[in-house]
Amino acid sequence: MMRFEETTLIEAPIDRVFDLSRSVEVHLFANVHDNEQALAIGGVTTGLIDLGQQVTWRAKHFGFWHNLTSETTAMEAPTYFQVTMVKGIFRFMQADHRLRSLPSGVTELTDIFAIAAPLPILGPIAEGLFLRRYMMKLNRERNAAIKQLAESDEWQRYLPVRGKEPVQ
Repeated sequence: MMRFEETTLIEAPIDRVFDLSRSVEVHLFANVHDNEQALAIGGVTTGLIDLGQQVTWRAKHFGFWHNLTSETTAMEAPTYFQVTMVKGIFRFMQADHRLRSLPSGVTELTDIFAIAAPLPILGPIAEGLFLRRYMMKLNRERNAAIKQLAESDEWQRYLPVRGKEPVQ
């Protein structure tokens, strides 16, 4: 099993970063290069994912289409949520997302991933050769998208503003 941790500093309020991090639409925006899409298979396909909810993602990785169903298995708004794979290609995958407000007003987003590749014997080899780098790259792209949206007025397209619906 491999583990990695990434920290991203975002100049935006913690509530905004927390909600953008749970948004189906933001996840899709961040993964548009892989033609990723949310599927309506027993889960949420739009909006913010809450505790106990599942979403099934369909994405092309390494030339093959994969479905992965994840569930939000822990949440303490706006400082923490955990997502655990319940069905998919990995033997195990869990991501802990921790947020904290720094005195400067910047939000620190730390993602901690634990992933076990399929195939007990070949999996650890794949993890060492390419999977760690690939998953870190995907997480960095996701966080860059969250940062871009949160630090601009674009976040309003993805999150409801009090008294208004998101702009389409």
